[in-house]
Amino acid sequence: MTTFTRLARRWGFALLWVTLPFLTGAAFAEALDPRSRPVQIVASSGLWGLWALTLAGALVPRTVSLTLVRIVAPASVLAAGWAAIAVPDGIGVAQVSALVITSVVAVVSMLAAIGDEFVNGSSYGEERRMLLRPPGALIVGPLESVWLLVVLGATAGPMLLAAGTWVAGTVALLVGWTVAAVGSRNLHQLARRWVVFVPAGVVLVDQAVLNDALLVPRPQVSRLAAAPVATTAHDLTAGALGLALEATFTEPQTIVPAAVRRVRGESEPIEMIDVPAVLFTPSRPGAVLAEAARRRLPVG
Repeated sequence: MTTFTRLARRWGFALLWVTLPFLTGAAFAEALDPRSRPVQIVASSGLWGLWALTLAGALVPRTVSLTLVRIVAPASVLAAGWAAIAVPDGIGVAQVSALVITSVVAVVSMLAAIGDEFVNGSSYGEERRMLLRPPGALIVGPLESVWLLVVLGATAGPMLLAAGTWVAGTVALLVGWTVAAVGSRNLHQLARRWVVFVPAGVVLVDQAVLNDALLVPRPQVSRLAAAPVATTAHDLTAGALGLALEATFTEPQTIVPAAVRRVRGESEPIEMIDVPAVLFTPSRPGAVLAEAARRRLPVG
């Protein structure tokens, strides 16, 4: 990895985020100009507050910071879209500039390399944490719906109150912030799914499919490679899209699958399974194999 690549991964998002007030400020100012003074104050305070909070998260990358960034950065596109529609004189250079820069920031926030940088900020000592891809069933529909509920739930109440709609604003504040808190917590679980390299071996942490983390000691890792088409390894990918890796062991490892919910809300009895190999889907499979090779684990 070149020095430029390392710097881009570490500081790229933060540098882009710093530019937002300069490149989007005019668009928001024009859109808010005809609004009432309370709406201007609440909207401006909210924009500056979220900008500062997200910048702080970008400067101190952690798992929780990643959740914050991946909620707020795409939300900035929605805000820029509203500013483009709400401006009295029609879309101009300022509005186009705001839409472009917020779109770039949103895309960068979703890059797998950026995600790895943030989650690895929570590592201890010689750990190296690397993200797993989201479960496939969440990709189109559920994930976006929860994100939208979080964004709307957090913003609707304050804006309605600022506009003087007291009853609807109070209800939206109480309900919306509750929904936003629950939704944010659910989204945060996606940032807590990792493959972790430690001096003792490899750990798979994924509460979507495992009740307990799977720790495989270094001497018991037989091979780590791209999964063959006809593999019989135990599937721990949670249906994630993308290249799956197969970890083969010198002796069967005991896993505790996550309890399966029945229709009536009851859980299946927890059982332990001995497996000779498992499948998992990291966000950056090539980087995972490279890190495994660097730690002298059998690869390929």
